This record gives sequence, structure tokens and C-alpha cells, in this order.
Amino acid sequence: MKQRVLITGSSRGIGKAIALRLAKQGYDIALHFHSNQQAASDTTTELETFGVHVSTLQFDISDRHAAKHAIEADIQSHGAYYGVILNAGIARDTAFPAMTENEWDSVIHTNLDGFYNVIHPCTMPMIQTRQGGRIITLASVSGIAGNRGQVNYSASKAGIIGATKALSLELAKRKITVNCIAPGLIETDMVNDIPTDLVKDIVPMRRMGKPEEIAGLAQFLLSNDASYITRQVISVNGGMI
Repeated sequence: MKQRVLITGSSRGIGKAIALRLAKQGYDIALHFHSNQQAASDTTTELETFGVHVSTLQFDISDRHAAKHAIEADIQSHGAYYGVILNAGIARDTAFPAMTENEWDSVIHTNLDGFYNVIHPCTMPMIQTRQGGRIITLASVSGIAGNRGQVNYSASKAGIIGATKALSLELAKRKITVNCIAPGLIETDMVNDIPTDLVKDIVPMRRMGKPEEIAGLAQFLLSNDASYITRQVISVNGGMI
């Protein structure tokens, strides 16, 4: 029986790169997307070329009821996940004195509440399989070091790091590892507006990372070789911190 992995925000960007890497390795994929139906359909077609089963889930990770309903229905139909990768998130950058209530609330409720909304309905089914498992969260260099203009985003990602470490302690005896990947500047839509000169100034390696460089680490953390790695925050940022 193939192992299944749920990846939030996997119709494009880092999530898509992870999904493609895992499909190539033979994992069945539960592809999650929020609103871009065409991107989800295109990615599903790509994934299926590797001979794996793909189920699709559509919901807003900040909507607790919708997340719970979609995840429980997918588990009921296809079985518990071996891996859960919490990738989806948003940013609403602005200087803190000018930050609106909505810019604060939307980022916190999406990024941080999404941890509970997605991972909570997955946990007991994973435990009940008695087969172990993998949970991987995506934080950010901003959640470790902070970043001007990102007080809301930094707060949400720092919260994910804390939640990841705490959950790892609860699930370790179940042979479920819980780790966090903290990317720096990665070539995605979220950082399209950052000038090349600025990237060279703040990244010692003088370039942005590629989604595939995150996907490679996610693949390793899902593997048997990573079975004794848990409660870790692994930075992928070209030496920024």
C-alpha cells in the first residue's frame, strides 16, 4: 500500500514542487488548493503522469469547519495520511504603525490557525494506523529573525515554530516526527517584487532559492533516513541567518 501525503497549497509554488518530488518517489498525493481551480487541475494532471493516486481538497485553511470537513471526507475515502505538509500561507506586509486590523487578523488566522485547522483532524487517524508518520510545517526566516514590515507574518511563523516543537513532544512516542522547514527568499509569487540587487545584499549566496531546494528537504524528512529527526527547525535561506 502506497503512503499518502497531504500538502496544503500544492497547486503551485513550493507546495507544487514538493508534490511533484514526492509523486516521483511514488507517494500518493492529497493536493490541497484554495481557489485556483485551473492550477489545481493542471498540477493534478502532472502528478498523475507518475502513476500515483491524486485526491484534491479545496478549502481555506483559515476556515476550521471547511478544513475539518474536507480532510475527514478524504481520509474516510482514501485512508489516513502518512505525511502532512503544512505549506499554505499568506503575507500582508506593511509597517506596523500603518497595519490595519484586517492585515493582522488575516495573516494570523490563516497562517497560525491553519496549523490547528489542518493538522488536528489528521492526527488521530495517523496515530490509529500505528505505522508512524511525518508532519512537516513551513515557517520562514521571518519567524526566526523577524523582518521589518512583517510583524504579523513574523508572529504567525514564530507561532508555527513553537507549535511544531510542542507537538513533536506529544507525538514522538507514536513514531510520528514533527519538523519545521524555515525558507528564506524562494522564487515564488510571494517575493516577485523584491529587486535583484536587494537579494544580493541580504543573501550571502547572492540569489533566491528554488522551490525544488525546499522539496528536496521535505522528501528527506519524509523518508526512513529521517526517522530519528524530530522537533527541529531547518533553515533553507542561503546563509541569511
